Amino acid sequence: MIEVRNLTKRFGPTMALKGISFKVERGEVLGFLGPNGAGKTTAMRILTCYMPPDSGTASVASYDILDDPLEVKRRIGYLPENAPLYTDMEVIEYLGYVAEIRGFSAADRPKLIARMVETCGLKKALGKDIGELSKGYRQRVGLAQALIHDPDILILDEPTSGLDPSQIIEIRELIKGIGRQKTVILSTHILPEVEATCSRVLIINDGEIVADGPPAELASGAGIGERAIYVSIRAPLEEVESKLRSWDKIKGFSVLGSDGGGMNHLSVRVFDGDGMGEELFSFVVRNCWSLSELRAERASLEDVFLRLTTKETGSEKHSGDLQAGAP
Repeated sequence: MIEVRNLTKRFGPTMALKGISFKVERGEVLGFLGPNGAGKTTAMRILTCYMPPDSGTASVASYDILDDPLEVKRRIGYLPENAPLYTDMEVIEYLGYVAEIRGFSAADRPKLIARMVETCGLKKALGKDIGELSKGYRQRVGLAQALIHDPDILILDEPTSGLDPSQIIEIRELIKGIGRQKTVILSTHILPEVEATCSRVLIINDGEIVADGPPAELASGAGIGERAIYVSIRAPLEEVESKLRSWDKIKGFSVLGSDGGGMNHLSVRVFDGDGMGEELFSFVVRNCWSLSELRAERASLEDVFLRLTTKETGSEKHSGDLQAGAP
């Protein structure tokens, strides 16, 4: 449905996108993650033909964003972070206006509006000006305007921004329902929302894609080239730290805690691949340490996100850089 090929975009001296490429298949709900300034909104604006790239291109439903921008716009529903609403209009009046500028006839508009009222749960908002509605209902109206022409693809930029917890749950369930029928790209800073809603996660940082895969796969470390192993070792902590720092088969480690009996609990980052648990076990045996526990860790998506979007310093590489799975 969507194929992005080597998109770049520069704003003055800042490279917002550095040649990113990815695909989104029909029926996928893609969580598009990244810190502020990473390039998420820029990529979305290019895909929706609101701005051109400096180089590269993308196709949406087989239409090129540079050659056929109007056809692309016909097939996309877009909800930017600030929903494009006219607050002095009533809900039905506004949706009728959107349907009109989308090219629907006066005879077709009532059916389209009724479908959006049902799909987006807007019955309680009827007869009110949009400016009188809560933020949650305004977001529902924003979704309705993005869906009214029945697009194949829905692009949502921070759709739950500013909502309270109950409103977030309502919008999340609405998006999940829509995602069963359409391709959805969802940008958000709320990571539990991504885990609950998205079938796939793409993380962008400093204009580059740094991870891509299902949320559970990324949390396990697969797809980012590393995994973590929790280990409890009885030995002098200084000796353990020194030996681990000099071992070239790991990427780093964190000391999670120590008890009074000399037992040290660590999270060891290893290169992605089979057999690293056995390697770590043999490493402990070779150093004549006592091993109490060794198990694979499952980091949260938040751990993965922070690890990939936070620059490490030299002193952080081997200590304090992984805080998932602490007992």
